[in-house]
Amino acid sequence: MLVDSPPEPRAETAPAPPSRRAIRSLGLLLSLVVLALVALASIAIGAKGLSPAQVWHGLFHDSGTYADVVVGDRISRTVLGLLAGAALGLSGAVLQALTRNPLADPGLLGINAGASAAVVTAITFFGVTSLSGYVWFAFVGAAGVGALVWFLGGSRSATPVRLVLAGTAISAALYGYLQAVMITDNAALGKMRFWTVGSLASATDGTVVQVLPFFAVGTVLALALARPLNAMAMGDDTARALGANLNRTRALSMVAATVLCGAATAACGPIVFVGLMVPHVVRSFTGPDLRWILPYATVLSPVLLLGADVVGRIVARPAELQVGIVTAVLGGPVFIFLVRRRRTAQL
Repeated sequence: MLVDSPPEPRAETAPAPPSRRAIRSLGLLLSLVVLALVALASIAIGAKGLSPAQVWHGLFHDSGTYADVVVGDRISRTVLGLLAGAALGLSGAVLQALTRNPLADPGLLGINAGASAAVVTAITFFGVTSLSGYVWFAFVGAAGVGALVWFLGGSRSATPVRLVLAGTAISAALYGYLQAVMITDNAALGKMRFWTVGSLASATDGTVVQVLPFFAVGTVLALALARPLNAMAMGDDTARALGANLNRTRALSMVAATVLCGAATAACGPIVFVGLMVPHVVRSFTGPDLRWILPYATVLSPVLLLGADVVGRIVARPAELQVGIVTAVLGGPVFIFLVRRRRTAQL
């Protein structure tokens, strides 16, 4: 008589680990939550203390009280911080990919120097005194230097090394001009002293409206360049084999970086470390894929900029510490630590 053997126990299949894409998507969602919290903190916290009730009333009512006016100013400041932070992060990520240099930032190609030189020229020779006037001169200066760097770098035959060398040379010349004018013109020195530090304190609805179109165009263009820049990261020959147009990609990358950084610098002044540090940090956990680096930099750069702005309002009460000073003080030691980590410093 045959006896049926007991059925063999089924091996339990372990649940599949979450894909890397899912983890990145979740991280991006969490980054958006953090950005929303920092934006709320930027509206609620300032050099002048307001109660939660006053902040709430200022957000949803406009009765013209002092608290409502303060909250309204903070909203403009926060919106400009969101736009400028995203622009600096995106431009830094694009330039690091374009030059194949993880330590590149918008200042490497002379964009900040061009904007600064244009502003001091406007103050000294044209008598411009308002921030709304600075915006257009700064943007034209940044765009002009971007075009000059592209021309001196070889235009259609431009390479990352040529672009960096051209940008460095032009930056040195423009900063020499900047110092010469400021030394000989005390009025220009006094007005430029505040602008060159970098600040969100002068943000107005008008400033946001003026630079918003440039931010929008530059952001769309930068995000659209993710795939061709990924191909270029593997070398020129491989990029050509994959169908990438190197000259067009480099030219459009210069345009995107110039538009984004020029608009941010025009509205806030030259703010350091945001465009350099955030893409560098993001690359450590996303890898070299720009399809993830660019969105993460767009979200996390405003987190750093607005967070630094809030810190500057708290530590110097009842006065304020400009955000450019805070990012430099906080960013320097952190960036030195990150650069010493080999994994982070690699593209």
